[in-house]
Amino acid sequence: MSDAARSLAPDEDRPLRDDIRFLGRLLGDAVRDQEGVPTFELVETVRQTAVRFAREGNASDRAALHDLLDDLPQSTMLAVVRAFAYFLQLLNIAEDAHQIRTHRAAVLAGEHARAGSLSHALDAVARQARSDNTSEAAMEAELQAFFDNALISPVLTAHPTEVQRQSTQRAMQAISELLERGDRMVLTPEEERQSNDALVRLVLTLWHTRMVRPNRLQVIDEVKNGVNYFQQTFLTQLPRLYADTEDALRARFPDRDWSLQSFFRVGSWIGGDRDGNPFVNAGVLRETVRLQSAAALGFYLGEVHALGEELPLSQDLRPVSDALHALSGQSPDVQPQRFDEPYRRALIGIYARLAATATQLDHAFQRRAGVAEATPYESAAAFAQELGVIRDSLVEKGMARLAEGRLRRLLRATDVFGFHLAPVDLRQNSDVHARVVGELLERAGVCADYAALGETDRVAMLHRELEGTRPLYAAYLEYSPEVRGELEIVFAARDLRERYGAAALPTYIISKCDGVSDLLEVALLLKEAALMRGGESPRVSMQIVPLFETIEDLRQASDTMRRAFALPLYRALVRSLGDTQEVMLGYSDSNKDGGFLTSGWELYQSEIALMEVFREHGVTMRLFHGRGGSVGRGGGPSYQAVLAQPAGVVNGQIRVTEQGEVITSKYSNPEVGRRNLERLMAATIEASLTDHERAKPPADDSHLVMEQLSAHAFRAYRELVHDTPGFARYFRESTPLLEIATLNIGSRPASRGGSDRIEDLRAIPWVFSWAQCRVLLPGWYGFGSAVDAWLREVPDGLPTLQRMADTWPFFRMLLSNMDMVLAKSDLAVASRYAELVEDESLRESIFGRIKHEWQRTHDAVLAITRQPHLLADDPLLARSLANRVAYMDPLNHLQIALLRRQRAKGDTDAGSTEDRIERGIHLTINGISAGLRNSG
Repeated sequence: MSDAARSLAPDEDRPLRDDIRFLGRLLGDAVRDQEGVPTFELVETVRQTAVRFAREGNASDRAALHDLLDDLPQSTMLAVVRAFAYFLQLLNIAEDAHQIRTHRAAVLAGEHARAGSLSHALDAVARQARSDNTSEAAMEAELQAFFDNALISPVLTAHPTEVQRQSTQRAMQAISELLERGDRMVLTPEEERQSNDALVRLVLTLWHTRMVRPNRLQVIDEVKNGVNYFQQTFLTQLPRLYADTEDALRARFPDRDWSLQSFFRVGSWIGGDRDGNPFVNAGVLRETVRLQSAAALGFYLGEVHALGEELPLSQDLRPVSDALHALSGQSPDVQPQRFDEPYRRALIGIYARLAATATQLDHAFQRRAGVAEATPYESAAAFAQELGVIRDSLVEKGMARLAEGRLRRLLRATDVFGFHLAPVDLRQNSDVHARVVGELLERAGVCADYAALGETDRVAMLHRELEGTRPLYAAYLEYSPEVRGELEIVFAARDLRERYGAAALPTYIISKCDGVSDLLEVALLLKEAALMRGGESPRVSMQIVPLFETIEDLRQASDTMRRAFALPLYRALVRSLGDTQEVMLGYSDSNKDGGFLTSGWELYQSEIALMEVFREHGVTMRLFHGRGGSVGRGGGPSYQAVLAQPAGVVNGQIRVTEQGEVITSKYSNPEVGRRNLERLMAATIEASLTDHERAKPPADDSHLVMEQLSAHAFRAYRELVHDTPGFARYFRESTPLLEIATLNIGSRPASRGGSDRIEDLRAIPWVFSWAQCRVLLPGWYGFGSAVDAWLREVPDGLPTLQRMADTWPFFRMLLSNMDMVLAKSDLAVASRYAELVEDESLRESIFGRIKHEWQRTHDAVLAITRQPHLLADDPLLARSLANRVAYMDPLNHLQIALLRRQRAKGDTDAGSTEDRIERGIHLTINGISAGLRNSG
């Protein structure tokens, strides 16, 4: 059965509908029992009225919603809000469980090669080889070379769109596990009753758990949240993915060993990203790495203990290798009952050394009784070497099967996560670097006014300083707090790399990079911490990564890198890192700057131009894609996004940010998490080893058409967002922007410098606000105008656009993402938000333009894709939206009612009442975010 047919099969959907009804009934029972029958009936009335309004847009239903919601008592309104918000979160659980269910059913039916799976990727490589008349041996060698040189890295960031608390997430995970258990097992009546009772208790617990945080998150709270995903998913699932990959390769190509290097790693910005976040400092960075390390060591201790229980093997029954005999002889274990159990004795010794390492690294953990003192490991590699002795002995003595389970996974985990768990990237804005370097140069008597220098003179001065060996910083001089703080960061990075290994802090990212001097300024700061050395053989210990964000920066990116590579000193630094240079591209700020279509096109062109520059200079390019959760910030399905990259750009090297509530959606469930990791790997294989992109110049004029469309879209977007008087006011009043700024979902301020300008607003609240009011403008605005304008110039051009959609993955991805965003938007709901704008003429003017552009974009997408309606080609997503709209729309209407109360100054005179209103708004933000799933 095809995927499309399967997605429409009614029998396959029935378990999902059953789960939704079941969880909805449990929540309804909790509302009725805890809040009373009138509140329960009110919830149902609001839901039914909202459904009619969404379907028909009747003025009577609009009035009915006003009557139902505007005068509700605060306590009742909060209960109604929570009911809808929790249902959407329970619905997400049901859908995740159904995703796992259908995947397992496909595997059991023999359908292994679904798009996004490793099998599908290997099949695609094989088809490419046949198409190119490549021999089997050559194809194997190409695959081997890919895995030998690949680096795939999703990177978790702490950008504030994750609204769920960990307490809520834990309860949700418990519900998910119970659903999956019931799906996989035939339960006895007693077991089913116990499971249902447990679900009732969990839902009741959720109902009485505070949904939003009372205080703003601290950075360390964000760090702990990030570590939680490693403990839930990555520490266990990534080693399983490696094992599955090796086994799949060995099954297809049995003549090769396929012991893969650790090419897939998960990184983090949390605790190292200082750009616009004054709360990230050297102390936070040190605590971040310590907490991460503690999680890794804690996991290893548990696994080593479990291995000891799994390997009670007696040397009286099977001898051991000399190396294992020696290792067990070093064990502090002196219990006579284990004298003939060398594997256990060796593992007890390993556990003791690991515990000593944890103590040395200042990790508080529950030491097991009887654990002896031992010598700490000097590195994770030393720990892995002793585990390798156990593995080698098992293999040598004919018990290789015993090394293929937990031991194999632990060895892989040790190699991937080390003693640091995840590499933490440092990031800071180039403007800060310029001020810090300027002050260092001034205090050292080198340059009185660095800020006044032009780019050429700056580069020349920095180049001279980097060639030498003298430091600029002197401990006895006075410096500004900014300079001291930035230097403390690089000094801390040096110390942490020495303590936890270089992999703990491998990268320094420069936000708002627009010139070579920005790169050299960071090199100079690293030099102060001995992380860069000049002299005859210049070298650097950390990757210096430019982040190109605005439209103009993207257009200049290739020239910036060409000029950097032309500098002998900088080229020497790149050579010291193995001739690899990472470049980061910013999706969200470029979108805010130039709109969805232009941002996507400029990113695409920048990648091609950068690739050519890197080829010219013999440097391997690794792209780091700064994608957000929403389409307006570069989000959308990762598999399609990777395959939409220009041919030759990926080449086995890719890093991608994972942000906000998308992290929860992808990785809170371990099995769903492993499938998402597999999709990213499969996409990288296909993008690197197949001719996935067919519309390349000079084959056709697709690029020229895109250039023309982009110019029209850019003009339309800029005219609305940047050139329309009053637009910033309309945005503030028609969205919950100000209320999002007070929501305790992140440590970072919402705006740079407290400015009200659109240019200074961070991309996250910009996109998040449009999502909340169901306009989702950053994900589509300008495309309809662009197509209309282009078709006026090329009246018979529609077939050209249709062919581009059929043959060009990049253009197809843009259309697919707009299809999804348009389907999630709802202008009937958005019209009620527009009513919050006090200036009627401003409201009618701007909302009228938005509405008109939405219709033009809607019509253009359907015409180009030949779909009869939105999501016609994605029935799974269409069904998902249909399931949740009846619960999401009421939250929007409730949010509007609460916003009216919040903004009616003087209507409330009690602080507690105002607090309840604000809490209610935050609850609606939480629920709508859960309903959209990729809104930030």
